[in-house]
Amino acid sequence: MNSPIRPLSIGNVTLENNLILGPMAGVCDAPFRLLCREQGAGLVCMEMISAKALFFKNKKTRTLMFTCPDEHPVSLQLFGSDPECMSEMAKEIEDADFEILDINMGCPVPKVVGNGDGSALMKDPVLAGRIIEACVKAIDKPVTVKIRKGFDEAHVNAVEIAHIAEESGAAAVAVHARTREQYYTGKADWDIIRQVKEAVKIPVIGNGDLRTAEDVRRMSATTGCDGFMIARAAQGDPWIFDRILTELSTGETKKKPGFDAIADTILRQARMQIDYKGEYAAMREMRKHAAWYMTGVAGAAKLRGAVNEVETYEQLENLLKSLPVS
Repeated sequence: MNSPIRPLSIGNVTLENNLILGPMAGVCDAPFRLLCREQGAGLVCMEMISAKALFFKNKKTRTLMFTCPDEHPVSLQLFGSDPECMSEMAKEIEDADFEILDINMGCPVPKVVGNGDGSALMKDPVLAGRIIEACVKAIDKPVTVKIRKGFDEAHVNAVEIAHIAEESGAAAVAVHARTREQYYTGKADWDIIRQVKEAVKIPVIGNGDLRTAEDVRRMSATTGCDGFMIARAAQGDPWIFDRILTELSTGETKKKPGFDAIADTILRQARMQIDYKGEYAAMREMRKHAAWYMTGVAGAAKLRGAVNEVETYEQLENLLKSLPVS
């Protein structure tokens, strides 16, 4: 059987493979993206960035746009619900260090949806189309759109929104196969990805319940989608990309690294975080990452409680050394 892994062209950008790190707020900063890219991700996506915050010159928002030289290609995800603001900010940041602009129409968080942004846009297809068209006209870089199955089961309209995205000039569409109402619970409905793929000619990227090479193989067979987006399954496991790529290209099965390699990666990510954000912010950010990394590692339950007390790099290093794991 042919491997579902292959190069993928999105507008004028060609990815070396079609395995993509999905955007996750509070997770996909530059250090984590770099780790995933090093493990083979064909594209890495930034945390979502507010068009309004850019308009009001929010300094923290600008720092979210920092990229490492070795992580490219990178997708910058913008969110907002005002076509003029979205397109103006897209134009303003076009010279920043990213290859693809993604429009967020999938975020389920109440404060985002409450402002009419994120997945709320799926309730207003006309406005969604205006936003996409305005951004496409404003910049030369490819514009993609991340959507969900629908806002809820009574309003499943991913196919309609994907059609609108294509007609409005989008270069690709990523489909998270859950409704906004589901958030991240329940089973992803891959059939909606198939329906979108059959309805549009632009590349369709499938997202939802991808954890193994077999999952990627099954999604490819059942949906025909062009790319595969992995998000939460990569938390604490950047090696997931290498495992999937290796198995689908060679048939070789790889396991998650042992404790020593995991500890080394935690400390490396912490050092990059410190360079990027300073020790105070970095070590608090690393608490959740460290806990994710240790999930499933025998004898490491101690860390998940103790890591919430860590305030310095030295404390994190000593904690990892103290764990009774061979």
